[in-house]
Amino acid sequence: MFSPPLQLNNNKTMHSVNRQPPSDDFLNVLRQEKNYSVHTVSAYGRDLKRFFAYLRKNNKVWSSICSQTVRDYVSQRFFAGINGRSLQRELSSVRGFYHYCRAQGFIAHNPAHGVRAPRYQKRLPTTLSIEQIAGLLQQLGPPQPLLLRDAAMIELAYSSGLRLSELVSVRLDDLNLELGQLRVLGKGAKQRDLPVGRLACQAIQRWLPAREKLMREQHPFLFIGRHGGAIGARAIQLRWRQLARHYGLSQDLHPHVLRHSFATHLLESSGDLRAVQELLGHADISTTQVYTHLDFQHLAKVYDRSHPRAGRKSD
Repeated sequence: MFSPPLQLNNNKTMHSVNRQPPSDDFLNVLRQEKNYSVHTVSAYGRDLKRFFAYLRKNNKVWSSICSQTVRDYVSQRFFAGINGRSLQRELSSVRGFYHYCRAQGFIAHNPAHGVRAPRYQKRLPTTLSIEQIAGLLQQLGPPQPLLLRDAAMIELAYSSGLRLSELVSVRLDDLNLELGQLRVLGKGAKQRDLPVGRLACQAIQRWLPAREKLMREQHPFLFIGRHGGAIGARAIQLRWRQLARHYGLSQDLHPHVLRHSFATHLLESSGDLRAVQELLGHADISTTQVYTHLDFQHLAKVYDRSHPRAGRKSD
């Protein structure tokens, strides 16, 4: 994340003992240089604030703690009921902060280096079946402006596996409906080009005339609210929750469910984990591997169809 200096500046180290931890500087680097999202930077800030409060309570100086202090903090949080996944994120925040401080010459070593959080059981993503998604989209009528918008958003989110932040940020200029392509700016300001399915393109084409009628101010975003302004992430979450209840879905509907469904259905059909990784914009393929947990019936069908000695029944 940050390159350490060639040698430690002892003046900085001595000064850092008596200064407040440079957490604001660290967060600014994440925001401005590393292009972390607003939500991620905010989470890092909360984690560090909690950690520094623990240090003050235990009369520890942030610049001179050892690894045992970090382990004690993790242990205290664990016994307070914080799950392993949350602890991994908190530890990542602390580790990143001290890595930054070491790179700046404020400290000689990173006390969080090598400290591990308790393992956690990864939960499989919630998904909708192909039939559930198709059934919902068939019910979205009559063709009122907001329902046309909802159908276009759902089709696009499922067609291209978008994150909520990516869906909100789609601009008209990002789309090429003739070629069925979409350009998105994902995590870490990484740009990727995605295919857009035929049905999603058709849904967007139906939405565009309604969008023009709703517009109250000129802006570049594809999806807008009932009053003509750009729609926010929270508004989409609330709206889709209402749609799920109104149309009888057995679970909540939100963009991440559609993203998980996109990945699962695509992997089941293609088996190409690397392609799914690229489409989702995952930096590490281990993040994508959670989708390889397919149900046994699907695996059995693939086995029976593909293995040369599966003992297929003759027709």
